[in-house]
Amino acid sequence: MNEIIKTSTDKIKSLMESPLAFSNTTLPIPAIGDEDPNIINREVSWLAFNERVLAEALNTRHPLLERLRFLAISASNLDEFMIVRVAGVKQQASLGLKGSSEGQALPIEVLGPLSTRVKHLLARQLQILPLLLEDLTHQGVSLVSQNDLSEQDHVFLNDYFNREIMPVIAPLSIDPAHPFPFIANKGFGLYLGLEDQKGKANQALIMLSPRLKRFISLPADGNSSGYAADRFIALEDCIIQNLDQIFPNHDLRNSFTFRVLRDSELEVDDEAEDLVATFESALKARRRGNVIALELSAKETNAFTESLCEAMGVIETDVAYVGGMLGLADLSQMCSAGGDHLRFPNYTPRYPDRIRDFGGDCFAAIRSKDIVVHHPYESFDVVLQFLRQAAEDPKVISIRQTLYRTLPNSPIVRALISAAEAGKSVTAMVEIKARFDEEVNIRLARDLERAGVQVVYGFVDLKTHAKLSLVVRQEESGLRSYAHCGTGNYHPVTAKTYTDLSFFTSDPDICSDIVRVFNYMTSYVEPHDLKKVAYAPVSARSTFNDAVDREIANAKAGKPSGIWIKVNALVDPDCIQRLYAASQAGVPVELVVRGICCLRPGVKGLSENIKVISLVGRFLEHARIFVFANGQQLPSDQASVYIASADLMPRNLNRRVEVMMPIENPTVHRQILDQVMTANLNDTLNSWRLCSDGSYERIMPEHDDGFSAHHFFMTNPSLSGRGSAIKKKKKKY
Repeated sequence: MNEIIKTSTDKIKSLMESPLAFSNTTLPIPAIGDEDPNIINREVSWLAFNERVLAEALNTRHPLLERLRFLAISASNLDEFMIVRVAGVKQQASLGLKGSSEGQALPIEVLGPLSTRVKHLLARQLQILPLLLEDLTHQGVSLVSQNDLSEQDHVFLNDYFNREIMPVIAPLSIDPAHPFPFIANKGFGLYLGLEDQKGKANQALIMLSPRLKRFISLPADGNSSGYAADRFIALEDCIIQNLDQIFPNHDLRNSFTFRVLRDSELEVDDEAEDLVATFESALKARRRGNVIALELSAKETNAFTESLCEAMGVIETDVAYVGGMLGLADLSQMCSAGGDHLRFPNYTPRYPDRIRDFGGDCFAAIRSKDIVVHHPYESFDVVLQFLRQAAEDPKVISIRQTLYRTLPNSPIVRALISAAEAGKSVTAMVEIKARFDEEVNIRLARDLERAGVQVVYGFVDLKTHAKLSLVVRQEESGLRSYAHCGTGNYHPVTAKTYTDLSFFTSDPDICSDIVRVFNYMTSYVEPHDLKKVAYAPVSARSTFNDAVDREIANAKAGKPSGIWIKVNALVDPDCIQRLYAASQAGVPVELVVRGICCLRPGVKGLSENIKVISLVGRFLEHARIFVFANGQQLPSDQASVYIASADLMPRNLNRRVEVMMPIENPTVHRQILDQVMTANLNDTLNSWRLCSDGSYERIMPEHDDGFSAHHFFMTNPSLSGRGSAIKKKKKKY
């Protein structure tokens, strides 16, 4: 790839004139080549999102270790971008392919702008890191260098090295007798230039296992040296300090660290007969994907770096001379150190009073009235309780469940296994094509199968991304179904940081529709005439289009109109053009798009009625919500409200099984419209505004305190979850 992420100290300085440059704005995104100027390039828009994530590392409203965590997150995000998106563009360019849709820039034209933007991000990360480390040192958390070690530290590290590191590493001399090893994706190592006592030069390689701690905690220093209470040293520095134990009677002449990023795309035959076996083979191939970038801690090329590149067969344009620490995502390991004042205050999610009102009986609460649980402000334990209760309840006869991402030892899976062992009919739709979770999902699927669960792996050419549970219970009046539809994954850990909605209902029409969607997943026969639920790849797009068209018709007829949308990404060209048409018809459109947004707002004659904001803060915005005014002024009880598992992207609407769920219960409707959407649209402490040139500017509050949607939800109970608490409050006044 031409010039991809190749940089140097001088280039870093030229990119950044001051440490705080671009902390409250991002770079513009001009059109690329013959690209449609009204569509922002997807790849560069994603990098702009990661610039906003990185900018939070300079946000002084956040505690210091949380700012360090944002830096680590931006580094982790960039790794994934390189091995997924850049790898894809590079492959397309090498094959001479055109863009996937009309008006899209050629892949070869995208490489240059991507290179510039990636350089910008790498430069920012390296410039921000020492600023944070300096401030953290004053607060009792230090990352020390080899020159900062005391005699006591040397003794400790010597012992630590012999106990924890020496048995794990396998040093390798680089010579004709030792072929250069294959280095897997994200492989991280030390490259050494050595000289023995006879003056003979040698080169060696030490790969650093991901099982080893990247940052080693040093013991507290009780003397008056001024050391911080929590001190860390990088693994590579510890090894260099003890190099004489690996290579005795050798002098170190040169050393640097390196990382390898490889193409992570899986190639799966559309006609694969055994999907699991095919993916197991593809996962092995992924580890040997083409090198996308070779990152070096060296500042510039020299004989040793050239030797490594030659041994790995990496061309110069795929080498990144970072000139500083590599693998900044590992900095998250330091974020549990120090005092509580260096982290966000602990937050315990609320358990909805509605469920407590029924003694913890989820089915009774849902039977009484639909409920929505707002994660992470309300506990994910409600979802777990729903499935555990289903597994234990003798009246439950069947459970159907989708699984896209979850824990390796998932409590959801344990509940399904328990239900199957109790003799219930259990069907699990396990999506083994969930990127980077393929191996986990294959293992979970086999555990489920051994317990008697009917496991379905879905379509070869579609990913099943819908988040659905359906429980069928034998009651006095006959069979009754209970459904859960979520905007997020069945993952207890991410549910603590991702903002998502869990909707529970026993509405017969919705449950009947969900049965048909599950049947579609297992039989591949498209359901027709669903009563309420829309689903991709069949009816979700038309449902969205029809709703936008109604707003356009209302605006042209002089009626009130409006569209509010909250998604993670807005990429689909057809959806964008429809929103442009709505703007031109006079429909006010307000969008909350966390990440990629290819729509260009505020362009006269095209999109002047469209506003786009992005929330980036303590929690990761993940819920998908669609609101259409229906001839009333928003917010309105008459508005059409949907929650969905899908973003507005071609892959979601065309190549995935997704669900778009209407919200009709008045209390749930008000919560999503008047609380969730209204708070998001009025946030001034976590929000960025997308400008017509493609840049983002941080929204600055008119008052010093401002308004944070995250803080609002942490301190205010949800409407549908309050139950009898509402009545008690009314009686009090």
